[in-house]
Amino acid sequence: MPILPSFIAPLRFTDPAAALAQVRHIYQQQVAHLRDAMQRFVASPGPLDPGQARIRGCYPFVRLYTDTVARQAPHDAAQLSYGFVAGPGRHETTLTRPDLYGDYYLEQFRLLLQNHGGELEVGTSTLPIPVHFSFAEQDHVEGSLSPERRLRLRDVFDLPDLAAMDDGIANGTWEPRPGEAQPLSLFTAPRVDYSLHRLRHYTGTAPEAFQNFVLFTNYQFYIDEFVRLGHEAMRDTSSGYMAFVEPGNVVTQPAGQARDVLPGIPAGLPPPRLPQMPAYHLMRPDRSGITMVNIGVGPANAKTITDHIAVLRPHTWMMLGHCAGLRNTQQLGDYVLAHAYVREDHVLDEELPLWVPIPALAEIQLALEQAVEDITGCKGAELKRIMRTGTVASTDNRNWELLPDNTPQRRFSQSRAVALDMESATIAANGFRFRVPYGTLLCVSDKPLHGEIKLPGMANHFYRERVDQHLRIGIRAVELLRERGVDTLHSRKLRSFAEVAFQ
Repeated sequence: MPILPSFIAPLRFTDPAAALAQVRHIYQQQVAHLRDAMQRFVASPGPLDPGQARIRGCYPFVRLYTDTVARQAPHDAAQLSYGFVAGPGRHETTLTRPDLYGDYYLEQFRLLLQNHGGELEVGTSTLPIPVHFSFAEQDHVEGSLSPERRLRLRDVFDLPDLAAMDDGIANGTWEPRPGEAQPLSLFTAPRVDYSLHRLRHYTGTAPEAFQNFVLFTNYQFYIDEFVRLGHEAMRDTSSGYMAFVEPGNVVTQPAGQARDVLPGIPAGLPPPRLPQMPAYHLMRPDRSGITMVNIGVGPANAKTITDHIAVLRPHTWMMLGHCAGLRNTQQLGDYVLAHAYVREDHVLDEELPLWVPIPALAEIQLALEQAVEDITGCKGAELKRIMRTGTVASTDNRNWELLPDNTPQRRFSQSRAVALDMESATIAANGFRFRVPYGTLLCVSDKPLHGEIKLPGMANHFYRERVDQHLRIGIRAVELLRERGVDTLHSRKLRSFAEVAFQ
């Protein structure tokens, strides 16, 4: 029998704050049990006792019972596309990191009670917490173990189990076993924990720094400009931003601001080398700031990082990058607002079949178009001259133009594509898959079909002229979305027939 902490019986709540407090209590108890046992394991380097029992802690769960499809929410809550279950029955999910997700959980609990009445049941699940996920970011106690002792970890503790963290719920392929509850969330607790650890690895920053508006780019030039704007915002006491966080958890704050306003983000130093997809965060107190990630070139990185950022449930993510213009009427520096995607990236073919359409989301489209108008000062016909709305194709073949017989060109022409890149369709498709509102605004940096390829002099001029403006357009779009209210963002277009309740 595994060694467990003292059992905490399930309790029922009609107050969402009380339910969250119980989640915190259970999680802290279970994690403290694992941390204490792990410290004793590290401090005792000798051979294991042959009768050593497994040491286990388990995630808290929240559960809702309902016997009707009817909802009793007031009009304002009824307008939301989340916060309610699809039908009668037992619905539950495991929870993790209430220190990070506390505000999010509180809102989901409030909406469930508002929509369905009754009670929320909170208790201790039977799903083990992998010991690696029980330690804070700066704790690396297992690093002092010998290879032999590290191998014995699996004999004493639960390690990450990939079978407990697949994406069947999000993909729409999950089927409940007889007597099993319906899910309340797209992600199980270990799936969330796994992604939080991956985010630290790939971006070089703590998950606590991530904001609810995320910008992706495929060029370092945009990051350089974002860093400049971030430090500029820290010198402006009226900017509304409370910190700027760079890889290595290097934190810059406005003069006179207390450092303890950033819980969970340990003060760091610039890393000796940048991580694979470095992230930068302009933080606001309510997480409505801006995170920018340089995903580099290619759909694999785009899928990887969005797989993990999705567990943070951002309000939106948008792609700002360069593309090849496919129409002769386009000029270098013109903008392309994607309203459809041709997916030749292939990285999501198994999770999201190609026959699934990826719709444009009106709220994002309008914000991006308005942002272009606001920053460039162009209106009407003049705006249409510098920005084209149309289909963007994404490919996993960087040298598509060298393939024989012009077959890619024929397909792109048949699809009416106006631009081509390697990341945008992946980001949009994963947004659709994970119910995260998405958008794409690209800038034409070359026209390979028309002999205008990137040359050093042309590229330098292009970057000087357009990077600053393009980034400011993205930031302006975030401001517009924030001002218009995030409740309007989570479109019903992204919800399936039997959708989970959590946003």
